[in-house]
Amino acid sequence: MNKQYHGKLILFGEYSMIFGSEALLMPYYSVGGEWTSVINRPSERAFESNANIRKYYDYLCDDDDFRILDLRRFGMELDAGLYFDSNIPFGYGVGSSGALTAAIYDRYKLIEIKDICRLKKFLAKMENFFHGSSSGIDPLQCYLGKPFVLRQQDNESTSQRVIESQSPMVEILNDDFMSDDIHIFLIDTEIKSPTAPLVQHFKELRKDEAYLNKFDNDYIPLISNCIATLIDKKDEDFFNYLSQLSQMQIELLSHTIPEATRPYFLKNIKDDGFQVKLCGAGGGGYLLGFCKDIDKINNFWNDFGNKIVWVK
Repeated sequence: MNKQYHGKLILFGEYSMIFGSEALLMPYYSVGGEWTSVINRPSERAFESNANIRKYYDYLCDDDDFRILDLRRFGMELDAGLYFDSNIPFGYGVGSSGALTAAIYDRYKLIEIKDICRLKKFLAKMENFFHGSSSGIDPLQCYLGKPFVLRQQDNESTSQRVIESQSPMVEILNDDFMSDDIHIFLIDTEIKSPTAPLVQHFKELRKDEAYLNKFDNDYIPLISNCIATLIDKKDEDFFNYLSQLSQMQIELLSHTIPEATRPYFLKNIKDDGFQVKLCGAGGGGYLLGFCKDIDKINNFWNDFGNKIVWVK
Protein backbone atom coordinates (compact mmCIF):
# COMPACT_ATOMS: atom_id res chain seq x y z
CA MET A 1 0.00 0.00 0.00
CA ASN A 2 3.05 2.27 0.24
CA LYS A 3 4.26 2.41 -3.36
CA GLN A 4 5.29 5.97 -4.19
CA TYR A 5 4.10 7.81 -7.30
CA HIS A 6 6.43 10.74 -7.81
CA GLY A 7 5.75 14.08 -9.41
CA LYS A 8 6.99 14.91 -12.89
CA LEU A 9 8.78 17.69 -14.70
CA ILE A 10 8.27 18.50 -18.36
CA LEU A 11 11.68 19.84 -19.26
CA PHE A 12 10.62 20.52 -22.84
CA GLY A 13 7.44 20.08 -24.84
CA GLU A 14 4.63 21.64 -22.81
CA TYR A 15 1.82 22.63 -25.21
CA SER A 16 3.79 21.70 -28.34
CA MET A 17 3.63 17.94 -27.74
CA ILE A 18 -0.16 18.10 -28.12
CA PHE A 19 0.48 18.91 -31.76
CA GLY A 20 3.36 16.62 -32.56
CA SER A 21 6.59 17.93 -31.10
CA GLU A 22 9.06 15.90 -29.13
CA ALA A 23 9.01 16.19 -25.36
CA LEU A 24 11.47 15.45 -22.56
CA LEU A 25 10.22 14.51 -19.10
CA MET A 26 11.81 13.36 -15.87
CA PRO A 27 10.53 12.34 -12.43
CA TYR A 28 10.39 14.97 -9.71
CA TYR A 29 11.52 12.76 -6.85
CA SER A 30 11.13 15.35 -4.09
CA VAL A 31 7.34 15.07 -4.13
CA GLY A 32 4.93 12.18 -4.50
CA GLY A 33 1.93 10.36 -3.17
CA GLU A 34 0.86 6.97 -1.90
CA TRP A 35 -2.34 5.10 -1.09
CA THR A 36 -3.29 4.92 2.56
CA SER A 37 -6.39 5.03 4.74
CA VAL A 38 -8.05 7.69 6.84
CA ILE A 39 -8.01 5.08 9.60
CA ASN A 40 -4.21 5.05 9.57
CA ARG A 41 -3.73 8.80 9.05
CA PRO A 42 -6.92 10.63 10.04
CA SER A 43 -6.97 14.34 9.18
CA GLU A 44 -9.16 16.91 7.49
CA ARG A 45 -6.95 16.69 4.41
CA ALA A 46 -7.37 12.90 4.31
CA PHE A 47 -11.17 13.12 4.33
CA GLU A 48 -11.06 15.86 1.69
CA SER A 49 -8.84 13.69 -0.52
CA ASN A 50 -11.21 10.75 -0.15
CA ALA A 51 -14.17 12.93 -1.14
CA ASN A 52 -12.38 14.38 -4.17
CA ILE A 53 -11.28 10.96 -5.37
CA ARG A 54 -14.89 9.79 -5.13
CA LYS A 55 -15.80 12.42 -7.76
CA TYR A 56 -13.05 10.97 -9.96
CA TYR A 57 -14.44 7.48 -9.28
CA ASP A 58 -17.92 8.61 -10.40
CA TYR A 59 -16.40 9.96 -13.63
CA LEU A 60 -14.71 6.62 -14.32
CA CYS A 61 -17.91 4.69 -13.65
CA ASP A 62 -19.79 6.69 -16.29
CA ASP A 63 -17.68 5.42 -19.21
CA ASP A 64 -17.48 1.81 -20.42
CA ASP A 65 -13.91 2.40 -21.65
CA PHE A 66 -12.79 2.23 -18.02
CA ARG A 67 -14.12 -1.28 -17.46
CA ILE A 68 -10.54 -2.60 -17.53
CA LEU A 69 -10.29 -1.03 -14.05
CA ASP A 70 -11.66 -2.87 -11.03
CA LEU A 71 -14.11 -0.10 -10.17
CA ARG A 72 -16.11 -2.29 -7.81
CA ARG A 73 -13.04 -2.78 -5.62
CA PHE A 74 -12.15 0.89 -6.00
CA GLY A 75 -15.57 1.95 -4.69
CA MET A 76 -15.42 -0.47 -1.77
CA GLU A 77 -11.98 0.79 -0.74
CA LEU A 78 -13.14 4.40 -0.93
CA ASP A 79 -16.04 3.48 1.34
CA ALA A 80 -13.49 2.01 3.75
CA GLY A 81 -11.54 5.29 3.87
CA LEU A 82 -8.92 4.97 1.13
CA TYR A 83 -7.26 8.21 0.05
CA PHE A 84 -4.17 9.40 -1.82
CA ASP A 85 -1.68 10.97 0.59
CA SER A 86 0.24 13.39 -1.62
CA ASN A 87 2.56 16.35 -1.10
CA ILE A 88 2.58 17.26 -4.80
CA PRO A 89 1.43 20.90 -4.96
CA PHE A 90 -1.76 21.42 -6.95
CA GLY A 91 -1.67 23.95 -9.78
CA TYR A 92 2.13 24.00 -9.97
CA GLY A 93 2.73 21.93 -13.11
CA VAL A 94 4.53 19.07 -11.37
CA GLY A 95 2.05 16.23 -11.74
CA SER A 96 -0.54 16.31 -8.95
CA SER A 97 -3.28 14.92 -11.20
CA GLY A 98 -0.85 12.77 -13.19
CA ALA A 99 0.37 10.94 -10.10
CA LEU A 100 -3.17 10.23 -8.90
CA THR A 101 -4.21 9.01 -12.34
CA ALA A 102 -1.17 6.73 -12.56
CA ALA A 103 -1.82 5.42 -9.05
CA ILE A 104 -5.45 4.56 -9.84
CA TYR A 105 -4.51 2.76 -13.05
CA ASP A 106 -1.66 0.88 -11.38
CA ARG A 107 -3.73 -0.23 -8.39
CA TYR A 108 -6.96 -1.17 -10.14
CA LYS A 109 -6.02 -2.33 -13.63
CA LEU A 110 -7.59 -5.70 -14.49
CA ILE A 111 -5.71 -5.78 -17.78
CA GLU A 112 -2.25 -4.28 -18.20
CA ILE A 113 -1.91 -2.14 -21.31
CA LYS A 114 1.58 -3.01 -22.53
CA ASP A 115 1.57 -0.92 -25.70
CA ILE A 116 2.87 2.54 -24.73
CA CYS A 117 0.76 4.35 -27.31
CA ARG A 118 -2.45 2.72 -26.11
CA LEU A 119 -1.49 3.26 -22.48
CA LYS A 120 -0.84 6.96 -23.06
CA LYS A 121 -4.22 7.31 -24.77
CA PHE A 122 -6.01 5.49 -21.94
CA LEU A 123 -4.31 7.58 -19.25
CA ALA A 124 -5.17 10.72 -21.21
CA LYS A 125 -8.84 9.84 -21.16
CA MET A 126 -8.63 9.20 -17.43
CA GLU A 127 -6.90 12.53 -16.77
CA ASN A 128 -9.44 14.42 -18.90
CA PHE A 129 -11.43 14.54 -15.66
CA PHE A 130 -9.03 17.22 -14.43
CA HIS A 131 -8.01 19.13 -17.55
CA GLY A 132 -10.80 18.65 -20.08
CA SER A 133 -8.16 17.68 -22.65
CA SER A 134 -5.09 15.73 -21.49
CA SER A 135 -2.16 14.49 -23.56
CA GLY A 136 -1.71 11.56 -21.17
CA ILE A 137 1.98 12.30 -20.90
CA ASP A 138 1.93 13.39 -17.24
CA PRO A 139 0.35 10.20 -15.86
CA LEU A 140 2.55 8.16 -18.21
CA GLN A 141 5.64 9.75 -16.68
CA CYS A 142 4.33 9.18 -13.16
CA TYR A 143 3.54 5.56 -14.01
CA LEU A 144 6.87 4.73 -15.68
CA GLY A 145 8.95 6.67 -13.14
CA LYS A 146 11.88 7.14 -15.54
CA PRO A 147 13.13 10.07 -17.63
CA PHE A 148 12.10 9.70 -21.25
CA VAL A 149 11.83 11.42 -24.60
CA LEU A 150 8.50 11.38 -26.37
CA ARG A 151 9.18 11.06 -30.08
CA GLN A 152 6.70 11.12 -32.93
CA GLN A 153 6.53 8.31 -35.48
CA ASP A 154 6.09 10.78 -38.33
CA ASN A 155 8.65 13.48 -37.68
CA GLU A 156 8.22 15.01 -41.15
CA SER A 157 4.69 16.10 -40.30
CA THR A 158 5.52 18.03 -37.14
CA SER A 159 5.94 21.29 -39.03
CA GLN A 160 2.63 20.80 -40.86
CA ARG A 161 -0.96 20.70 -39.60
CA VAL A 162 -0.40 18.03 -37.01
CA ILE A 163 -3.39 16.22 -35.55
CA GLU A 164 -3.55 15.28 -31.89
CA SER A 165 -3.90 11.56 -32.57
CA GLN A 166 -0.34 10.96 -33.78
CA SER A 167 1.17 7.85 -32.24
CA PRO A 168 4.21 8.65 -30.10
CA MET A 169 7.18 6.53 -29.19
CA VAL A 170 8.82 6.65 -25.78
CA GLU A 171 12.61 6.45 -25.46
CA ILE A 172 13.62 5.70 -21.86
CA LEU A 173 16.76 7.51 -20.70
CA ASN A 174 19.30 6.83 -17.99
CA ASP A 175 19.04 8.97 -14.87
CA ASP A 176 22.33 10.68 -15.80
CA PHE A 177 21.16 11.67 -19.28
CA MET A 178 22.35 15.29 -18.97
CA SER A 179 25.71 16.91 -18.26
CA ASP A 180 26.92 17.03 -14.67
CA ASP A 181 27.63 20.75 -15.19
CA ILE A 182 23.98 21.63 -15.81
CA HIS A 183 21.74 22.13 -12.79
CA ILE A 184 17.95 22.44 -12.66
CA PHE A 185 15.95 24.50 -10.19
CA LEU A 186 12.34 25.59 -9.70
CA ILE A 187 11.22 29.14 -8.93
CA ASP A 188 8.06 29.41 -6.86
CA THR A 189 5.76 32.14 -8.21
CA GLU A 190 3.35 31.47 -5.31
CA ILE A 191 0.47 31.50 -7.82
CA LYS A 192 -1.77 28.46 -8.28
CA SER A 193 -3.21 28.08 -11.75
CA PRO A 194 -5.64 25.56 -13.33
CA THR A 195 -4.43 23.91 -16.54
CA ALA A 196 -7.64 23.56 -18.58
CA PRO A 197 -8.29 27.28 -19.35
CA LEU A 198 -4.67 27.82 -20.38
CA VAL A 199 -4.70 24.87 -22.78
CA GLN A 200 -8.03 25.96 -24.25
CA HIS A 201 -6.72 29.49 -24.83
CA PHE A 202 -3.65 28.06 -26.54
CA LYS A 203 -5.83 26.01 -28.90
CA GLU A 204 -7.79 29.15 -29.76
CA LEU A 205 -4.54 30.97 -30.58
CA ARG A 206 -3.60 28.20 -33.00
CA LYS A 207 -6.63 29.00 -35.13
CA ASP A 208 -4.77 32.08 -36.33
CA GLU A 209 -2.74 31.21 -39.44
CA ALA A 210 0.23 33.45 -38.65
CA TYR A 211 0.44 32.15 -35.08
CA LEU A 212 0.18 28.57 -36.31
CA ASN A 213 3.00 29.00 -38.82
CA LYS A 214 5.26 30.63 -36.23
CA PHE A 215 4.57 27.94 -33.65
CA ASP A 216 4.94 24.94 -35.95
CA ASN A 217 7.84 26.16 -38.07
CA ASP A 218 9.93 28.08 -35.52
CA TYR A 219 8.96 27.03 -32.00
CA ILE A 220 8.65 23.26 -32.42
CA PRO A 221 12.11 22.86 -34.02
CA LEU A 222 13.59 24.73 -31.03
CA ILE A 223 12.06 22.11 -28.73
CA SER A 224 13.82 19.34 -30.66
CA ASN A 225 17.12 21.24 -30.62
CA CYS A 226 16.95 21.82 -26.86
CA ILE A 227 16.25 18.14 -26.23
CA ALA A 228 18.97 16.89 -28.58
CA THR A 229 21.73 19.16 -27.27
CA LEU A 230 20.83 18.52 -23.62
CA ILE A 231 20.95 14.74 -24.10
CA ASP A 232 24.10 14.95 -26.23
CA LYS A 233 25.67 17.08 -23.45
CA LYS A 234 26.48 19.94 -25.82
CA ASP A 235 26.09 22.54 -23.10
CA GLU A 236 26.94 25.70 -25.07
CA ASP A 237 24.57 24.81 -27.90
CA PHE A 238 21.90 23.83 -25.39
CA PHE A 239 21.90 27.19 -23.62
CA ASN A 240 21.87 28.99 -26.96
CA TYR A 241 18.72 27.15 -28.05
CA LEU A 242 17.20 27.51 -24.59
CA SER A 243 17.64 31.28 -24.71
CA GLN A 244 15.80 31.41 -28.02
CA LEU A 245 13.06 29.19 -26.65
CA SER A 246 12.53 31.35 -23.56
CA GLN A 247 12.15 34.50 -25.62
CA MET A 248 9.74 32.76 -27.98
CA GLN A 249 7.62 31.61 -25.04
CA ILE A 250 7.13 35.28 -24.13
CA GLU A 251 6.01 35.92 -27.70
CA LEU A 252 3.78 32.89 -28.28
CA LEU A 253 2.71 31.82 -24.79
CA SER A 254 2.49 35.15 -22.99
CA HIS A 255 -0.93 34.23 -21.55
CA THR A 256 0.80 31.54 -19.48
CA ILE A 257 3.48 33.81 -17.99
CA PRO A 258 2.56 36.07 -15.03
CA GLU A 259 3.54 39.68 -15.74
CA ALA A 260 5.89 39.89 -12.76
CA THR A 261 7.95 36.93 -13.95
CA ARG A 262 8.41 37.94 -17.60
CA PRO A 263 11.74 39.73 -17.03
CA TYR A 264 13.20 36.41 -15.84
CA PHE A 265 12.65 34.96 -19.31
CA LEU A 266 14.99 37.57 -20.77
CA LYS A 267 17.89 36.49 -18.58
CA ASN A 268 20.64 34.42 -20.18
CA ILE A 269 23.39 32.08 -19.08
CA LYS A 270 26.23 34.34 -20.27
CA ASP A 271 25.21 37.56 -18.51
CA ASP A 272 23.05 36.32 -15.64
CA GLY A 273 24.16 32.73 -15.06
CA PHE A 274 20.79 31.11 -15.67
CA GLN A 275 17.92 30.64 -18.09
CA VAL A 276 14.21 30.28 -17.28
CA LYS A 277 11.29 28.68 -19.11
CA LEU A 278 7.78 27.43 -18.42
CA CYS A 279 7.22 24.48 -16.13
CA GLY A 280 4.09 22.63 -17.20
CA ALA A 281 1.10 24.70 -18.30
CA GLY A 282 2.35 27.89 -16.64
CA GLY A 283 0.01 30.59 -15.41
CA GLY A 284 1.88 30.53 -12.12
CA GLY A 285 3.15 27.58 -10.15
CA TYR A 286 6.83 26.93 -10.75
CA LEU A 287 9.15 28.29 -13.39
CA LEU A 288 11.90 25.96 -14.59
CA GLY A 289 15.48 27.21 -14.43
CA PHE A 290 18.77 25.90 -15.82
CA CYS A 291 22.20 27.05 -14.67
CA LYS A 292 25.82 26.01 -14.13
CA ASP A 293 26.81 27.88 -10.95
CA ILE A 294 24.61 26.94 -7.98
CA ASP A 295 26.11 29.50 -5.57
CA LYS A 296 25.59 32.36 -8.01
CA ILE A 297 21.93 31.43 -8.44
CA ASN A 298 21.33 31.12 -4.71
CA ASN A 299 22.72 34.62 -4.18
CA PHE A 300 20.68 36.05 -7.04
CA TRP A 301 17.35 34.67 -5.87
CA ASN A 302 18.01 35.53 -2.24
CA ASP A 303 18.12 39.16 -3.33
CA PHE A 304 14.81 38.82 -5.17
CA GLY A 305 13.08 37.00 -2.34
CA ASN A 306 11.73 34.17 -4.46
CA LYS A 307 11.83 30.66 -3.08
CA ILE A 308 13.81 28.26 -5.26
CA VAL A 309 13.93 24.48 -5.11
CA TRP A 310 16.89 22.56 -6.49
CA VAL A 311 16.04 19.52 -8.61
CA LYS A 312 19.50 18.56 -9.86
